[in-house]
Amino acid sequence: MKILALGGSGGMGRFAVHSLIKHPQVESILVADLNESAAKKFASTLSEKTSGIGIDVTDKEALERAMNGVDVVINTTGPFFKLAVPILEAAIETKTHYLDICDDWEPTEKMFLLNDKAKAAGITAIIGLGASPGITNMLGLIAMKELDQVSKVYTGWDMSSAQPEEESSQTGVNAAMVHGIEQIIGKVKVFSSGAYKMVRPLEKVTVDYPQLGTYKANIFGHPEAISFPHHYPEIKESLNLMHSNDDSLVSVLKLIRFFIEIKLLSKNMAAKFLTWLEGTQSPDTEKAGVEMLPSVYGYAEGIKDGQKMSVATTFHIEENIDDLSMGEGTSYPLACGVKMLTDGVINQTGVHAPESGIISPDLFLLT
Repeated sequence: MKILALGGSGGMGRFAVHSLIKHPQVESILVADLNESAAKKFASTLSEKTSGIGIDVTDKEALERAMNGVDVVINTTGPFFKLAVPILEAAIETKTHYLDICDDWEPTEKMFLLNDKAKAAGITAIIGLGASPGITNMLGLIAMKELDQVSKVYTGWDMSSAQPEEESSQTGVNAAMVHGIEQIIGKVKVFSSGAYKMVRPLEKVTVDYPQLGTYKANIFGHPEAISFPHHYPEIKESLNLMHSNDDSLVSVLKLIRFFIEIKLLSKNMAAKFLTWLEGTQSPDTEKAGVEMLPSVYGYAEGIKDGQKMSVATTFHIEENIDDLSMGEGTSYPLACGVKMLTDGVINQTGVHAPESGIISPDLFLLT
């Protein structure tokens, strides 16, 4: 297969490209970036399979021309609340399979509405196949499968794991940090008491994690909160939660939000400050000797054999997760999805979140 990697020389996309060039079913990868020189330079260091081009993904004609020459497009551009929907629409128009790492709930809702068009075009579109969302969805699905009936699903992640990449073609404001700012201000959509609701992000939620104990986490605006009830309408509550052993970090986020909302601080300046702040954190130091929730996890409550039960899933060796950078942890799941698609393991059409059933979690975690 021929692959178009949008944002392929960026802090996220480069890891997916590195992984995919090793796959025998991949014929070529076209690395596309707004920064043309960076795309070409990065592609030239990899393999005879890779080449680079400059592209502005907001240029619909240029985007569709690039897609017309490939079988699959992977989208690691951002911020997704601006770019995800038109890129998926272009993929549908050109009948190109589509996978992304979209971590915003707003475009996730809109992309679900394109399901019928994607099916009519005969393409597979998997949205949010990164770490959170992505790995968290798989872990949540595994937890759900242990129960006969499911009432509640939480997906969670460690705030201190979100370390920015040192090497990237991106200049200016970090797109991941712009995303983070967007999802702590105003209100975000969750699923509670059997209905979608707009709530204030960063509010505390209690997680009674099996065999670990009771912890506090904070609501964050992520797709998992709305994608689980989209695919499993019997669920009564779905939240995405972030946590940190340092309560002061959440306090800082609330202070940043306050200054944004009274218009003393712009979102871009806040994102720059957040990038700097994240860069000063040392995950290993923060976690030393501190018991806390896992770096990523899925949690489900419901009924098993007539009894109330809660199930939580994470990785057995936590150290391996902590050793991954944000780019690696986000893009390797994306690469796994592409490999499963090229191998014919994924063969359903339409628009899917990772937990829809289109991906076997057991096979995925072994890929």
